[in-house]
Amino acid sequence: MFFGFWLLIPVLPFYLTETFGCEQAVLGGILSCYTVSCLAVRPFSGFLMDRLPRKPIYIICYFLCTAMLTSYMFAATLAWFIVLRAIHGLAFGGVTVGGNTLCVDIMPSSRRGEGLGYYGLMNNTAMALGPMTGLFMHGHVSYNGIFLTGMAVSFAGLLFALGVKKRKDATDVCMKNKEEKSVVKAETNRCALVSLDRFVLLKGIPVSVALLLLSIPYGATTNFVAMYASEIHLDVPTGFFFSLMAAGMGVSRIFAGKKVDHGYVTQCIHAGYYPVILAFMLLGLCRFVVSESHWLASTMFFIVPALLGVGFGAMFPAMNTLYINLARHDQRATATSTYLTAWDVGIGIGVTVSGVIAHHFTFYMVYLIGSAICLFSLIIFTKVVTPHYKRNDLSTKTTTT
Repeated sequence: MFFGFWLLIPVLPFYLTETFGCEQAVLGGILSCYTVSCLAVRPFSGFLMDRLPRKPIYIICYFLCTAMLTSYMFAATLAWFIVLRAIHGLAFGGVTVGGNTLCVDIMPSSRRGEGLGYYGLMNNTAMALGPMTGLFMHGHVSYNGIFLTGMAVSFAGLLFALGVKKRKDATDVCMKNKEEKSVVKAETNRCALVSLDRFVLLKGIPVSVALLLLSIPYGATTNFVAMYASEIHLDVPTGFFFSLMAAGMGVSRIFAGKKVDHGYVTQCIHAGYYPVILAFMLLGLCRFVVSESHWLASTMFFIVPALLGVGFGAMFPAMNTLYINLARHDQRATATSTYLTAWDVGIGIGVTVSGVIAHHFTFYMVYLIGSAICLFSLIIFTKVVTPHYKRNDLSTKTTTT
């Protein structure tokens, strides 16, 4: 599924420009409609998956994601493309919440961080292969061929998704005695009076602010880094950028996941911030170096994805675990939904705003501002999120699976 997603990410800006003649100022807004629809459905998908069987919803959304990859071939106008992209975002919002929550359900809590690391590693593998394949195909294959390739690989993933076997209902697995069940039932009834808590993990709002800020420059990078390299006349294989990022994530996820299982949740997130802040700063500075030394600029350009991979790879399993630890057992899907929604809101802002900034200042300013935003996010996480998490961490107060 993620291969089909990443295959299109670096290609769609070119597709919109070459097919519909889109300008940079509106390009980000059009691409962000996917993220807007995705985040709009996630709170509701989390609510439904906490109260209905998760796998059927997951499979339906997965099927729609697969089908939508071919729909772009029939988008005769820009308006139709926007509609189809928005529908694709709705399906993707549901399938990512379902897949992530099912992953948490079927693994023991003692290895949850490690398990989420392996699960995320598959996304990283797709990140390594998808953009590189998409950019290669862009020069040799028609856009219809790219869309069909994404559909074919996603369909193979759908067959594997059908084979996922969920052990039991998540709440039944977590409860080990009647006393614990009654406590959770009373807590659920109390929160039923606050309808917002059915759709959003309220205890996760502080970390969501930090995560949202962190994802703004990430969205700008994944969508526009190829255009940025072209803009500053940096002749490098941009598809390799994503491969290096994925490799860095893959390595750091495994080690970070094991550290998370030993209780180093906030520590892993703190450690991940520093290479990320440095990476966005270096990416913005490439514009000033390329005219003096193309070799040095190329080296800096490829150091960036390695730093991003290591930093985000350390943070992702820890962030996911942090949300799960803040939630009751019957709020797992809601916690996952809140986590992914915060990430998508930031990416949507990043894609939209970066197009406008690039129209006035070029893309280098996007990444320098992104570095400053990540620094601000680190301050929020240190001063607000970490103390909040230590006060509300349920993993140290209740028995979990």
